Amino acid sequence: MNIHNADIVIIGSGPGGYVAAVRASQLGLNTVCVEKSELGGICLNWGCIPTKALLKSAEYANFIKESKNFGFVIKDYQIDFENVIKRSRDVANRMSNGVAYLFKKYKVNLVKGWGRFKDINQIEVFDEKGTVTDLINTKYTIIATGARPRMFAGIEVDGKRILTSKEAMVLNEVPKEIIIMGAGAIGVEFAYFFNSFGSKVTIIEMMDRILPIEDEEISKELERHFKKSGIKIITNSKVVSAKSNSTNVEVVIVRTDGKEETLTSDYALNAIGIQANVENIGLDAIGVQLERGFIKVNQFLQTNIENIYAIGDVAGPPWLAHKASAEGILAVETIAGLKTHPINYKNIPGCIYCQPQVASVGLTEREAKEAGYDIRVGKFPYTANGKAHGIGEARGFVKLIIDNKYGEILGAHLIGPDVTEMIAELTLARNMEATAHSIIKTIHPHPTLSEAIMEAAAVAYNESPNL
Repeated sequence: MNIHNADIVIIGSGPGGYVAAVRASQLGLNTVCVEKSELGGICLNWGCIPTKALLKSAEYANFIKESKNFGFVIKDYQIDFENVIKRSRDVANRMSNGVAYLFKKYKVNLVKGWGRFKDINQIEVFDEKGTVTDLINTKYTIIATGARPRMFAGIEVDGKRILTSKEAMVLNEVPKEIIIMGAGAIGVEFAYFFNSFGSKVTIIEMMDRILPIEDEEISKELERHFKKSGIKIITNSKVVSAKSNSTNVEVVIVRTDGKEETLTSDYALNAIGIQANVENIGLDAIGVQLERGFIKVNQFLQTNIENIYAIGDVAGPPWLAHKASAEGILAVETIAGLKTHPINYKNIPGCIYCQPQVASVGLTEREAKEAGYDIRVGKFPYTANGKAHGIGEARGFVKLIIDNKYGEILGAHLIGPDVTEMIAELTLARNMEATAHSIIKTIHPHPTLSEAIMEAAAVAYNESPNL
């Protein structure tokens, strides 16, 4: 058995764990990262990165369908779906190798295996056979074990016909039909992907609209475009069971009026929710507290055990890679004794990479009104944006929620081309406490998609010369 001594151990190498490990090493801490699988965790290997590669292929598939509008006549083409999947895996592997390079560069000691607390200052590492291979003595530990798809009674996920996102991104065929259970970010991204390659897609959502945590107008706009693309959307319906046989699946839903309906398809995707990876890592043995299935932490990511921290998905929502990275840095810098400030969770942007893309930060219009704000709403459509017409993507809009008293930007909600790149401007503006007029008076380059942000702010004050 190998014995290690460390200042800090990070269990998990996802976007929270590997960032924490590198930052700890940069600060001079003797750092060990324990990882049972691929470096980079779910995000780099089975989530954020490979799905974006798949969605880019879907975007090109749609471009080919509409290529005549750009002056190209493509009469005959073939889809090599196997290569679509292969490219996605290659991108993921490249990013995972990049984490290995960073660990080598910053002298992070990687220990492969399953990490588990022996006590608050010792981590045991097990191999696949359950044998203890390493014992790490540590002053501090950061838990970054992430999360996985939530399983529900009656939904019999088998990985063959009833899938999680992991199996969905490595299918060896384009489904003729697929039912997607859940219309959050994962659900709508896969709906767009499979629809782009010709699958008949049905989305089932328990709430009254797709993307139920987004602003209502964003949900309605995306639903309109999805339906135009042939995606069937069933809302106000709960999945009560999903079962598969050798050739298809049966999904039983119950609508709010109590009516039950059975749907059949080649495949079904469980995209309803996630649950934290808190099992079998020794939390019970050392008394780490949980809250609603996630590790309970304070504003500096510290658990109820003084020298143990938790970051990322395992520490609760929002379940976003960039949130995990920010938490990793905060936890490490707190441990290192730097002056730190809690994360403003109200200013973390969310991005969805279907087409049209969706991005948001801050309060929705309904949330702002319910919070008692007197608001102005500025909304600028991409049909009035020259760049959007030039690239053939004049759909969607920018919507800003503005406090009428001080001009504070309470929320921003975007749907349209490349809005996931544009949301950073509004996140920075909110972070710097910029007003709507400071955006209006900031000269934006023309022609660009980002002009729509300036124009939306101007619309709120009836100052837009273009609408």
